[in-house]
Amino acid sequence: MANHKATKKDVRQAAKRRERNRYAGKTTRNAIRDFKAVTDANAAGGQLPEVASMIDKLAKKGVIHKNKAANLKSKLAKKVNALAK
Repeated sequence: MANHKATKKDVRQAAKRRERNRYAGKTTRNAIRDFKAVTDANAAGGQLPEVASMIDKLAKKGVIHKNKAANLKSKLAKKVNALAK
């Protein structure tokens, strides 16, 4: 366990950040899951910006890699385009 005051604070901060990141990641994964379940093109088109925004925020914070974010958004856009046909 940490012995220095600053190290103890760092442990507390890391735990807080980890909890926040886990919550944001889980919320985004659930949003992606719900998005993939949609079969209506109009509904999917309306949800895409919201889900893409959540993914971008995770990448900006460093929770996920920027390339992973791009790949996720690409797959979701492909789904919307496939539903539109």
